[in-house]
Amino acid sequence: MTNNGQSDDTIIIKVLKGDQSAFALLVEKYQIYVFSLVLRFTENREDAEEISQDVFVKAYRSLADFRGESKFSTWLFTITRTTCLSFLRKKKLDTVSLDNERAGIQIENRESGFHANIVEQKSRHAMLNEAISMLGIDDAQVLNLFYKGDQTLEEIGKIMRLEPNTVKVKLHRARQRLKDKMEKYFAREVREIHTD
Repeated sequence: MTNNGQSDDTIIIKVLKGDQSAFALLVEKYQIYVFSLVLRFTENREDAEEISQDVFVKAYRSLADFRGESKFSTWLFTITRTTCLSFLRKKKLDTVSLDNERAGIQIENRESGFHANIVEQKSRHAMLNEAISMLGIDDAQVLNLFYKGDQTLEEIGKIMRLEPNTVKVKLHRARQRLKDKMEKYFAREVREIHTD
């Protein structure tokens, strides 16, 4: 998505020169990515909306500190991650992994909903998002950053505070787990897509 052909850096310069309304272009460009990342941490739409707004407020206030050493999106997703972790610490939630039993129950509940809404969920995009939502936080985050956020392994490493090789391994494992979910819960739909 482009902002009337303007690069992020051009927009940032405008904002820093006093054109505060230009920041709305950055919000528009990145709000879906930020929201989907936040939602993976909180699993609650209300909290995710509140945290997403907080992320953009922090980004706006700290924009003068953006040095351009990485892409704006990498810097923004780093703010997103730290804001989420702060929120989770306050709520004293487990940020490492979902409780396996709870995850199993969620998957069972989702599975029954899948068959009822099969027509709605026919598109590749909907199936992929649903399958990603079944994964753990780290898996979903690395997939979202790589595929939706268009971040490189190095940039994801900066955001998640990991070495690029570790990110590469995590991405490989996350893809495998995603493939397993797709085959388990969407086998028929995947076959239909391949035969279309």
